[in-house]
Amino acid sequence: MTAFALYRLPHQQEVTLVEQTAGLPTEITSLQDLNGRQGFVLAPFQATADCPVLLIRPDRVQTFRNYALGIVPLFAEKRAAFLPVKCPHSPRKVASSQSERADYASDFASFHQQLLDGRFRKIVLSRCAEQSFIDDADPLQLFARACEYYPRLFISLVYTPQSGYWLTATPEVLLEGEADRWHTMALAGTMKLEGDDLNGEGERVQWSDKNIQEQRYVASYIMDCLSHQATDIREEGPRTVRAANLVHLRSDFTFTLLDRDCVGNLISQLHPTPAVCGLPKAETYRFIQTHEHTPRRYYSGFMGPLNLQSSTHLYVTLRCMQIAEGQYRLYAGGGLLKDSVEEQEWLETEAKLETMRQCIATKKM
Repeated sequence: MTAFALYRLPHQQEVTLVEQTAGLPTEITSLQDLNGRQGFVLAPFQATADCPVLLIRPDRVQTFRNYALGIVPLFAEKRAAFLPVKCPHSPRKVASSQSERADYASDFASFHQQLLDGRFRKIVLSRCAEQSFIDDADPLQLFARACEYYPRLFISLVYTPQSGYWLTATPEVLLEGEADRWHTMALAGTMKLEGDDLNGEGERVQWSDKNIQEQRYVASYIMDCLSHQATDIREEGPRTVRAANLVHLRSDFTFTLLDRDCVGNLISQLHPTPAVCGLPKAETYRFIQTHEHTPRRYYSGFMGPLNLQSSTHLYVTLRCMQIAEGQYRLYAGGGLLKDSVEEQEWLETEAKLETMRQCIATKKM
């Protein structure tokens, strides 16, 4: 394999492997160029020369049933394809927790000022936390842990020569469906479950006005996008949904595409949604690119199978990390409104980072 994607859909027992056996994945210059294509898509928040939209060609597609019996044995004959990420003898020095916190405080101040000045209604601020490892990292083991820990989430492990290894465990659908019937969602607002609430689905959570407003912004944006590309649009929600030890507010949209051959057109309108960018979209998008300390790369982009076996499942790349030589790079973010408080927002990102931290904290199986 020169590139591959391994993924498991939420609440499923099947793992699918998409392999490209020769050449490099196709670099897509415009999301509209995804019209009529098939494969596994890996798209960044902002496409650049060194972080392009990639399409893994499905030279081979295999589905492995009942992963719960053990993912690693299932891939015994393919073990060499899932090469470990080597740790150099002198690991690269990673940013300290103090510098990460200082960078976030600086970014929050500049982002929040735009809200106070009335330039933006909402903007998403993200951060990157780096963690070194002293032994070789095993991406396949990490994928197996994510599948075990997070049955509600879309789990994927992607490798291309252009992007390297990315592991994702995300709750948010960007676009999925087949034939004429399609689905997307507005997912925003975050609270951490603790104590007895961990035994349920978050049914006792009381949402703040800030979270409710943030989710409504996303839902309204998605409805506007769909009004130009779809018919028979139905919205349900919002409702509380659980993702790992967090809960979110979610509205679901089902609809009929006006032109099933132009999925790329709708993707180009939806991405990035206000759930990962802000409002107004163009202005917040530019501000994020200019002012965030760390480039997001594939965090808050999207990924998933496109028109494979006649169906599409594209997910927003949240709760993710890049596995590079000597370090994990974990990403998280949160939506800011005028009444946001820095310490609360920082703690929200810490809670989101726990999704990936739990995978790398577990001893090797």
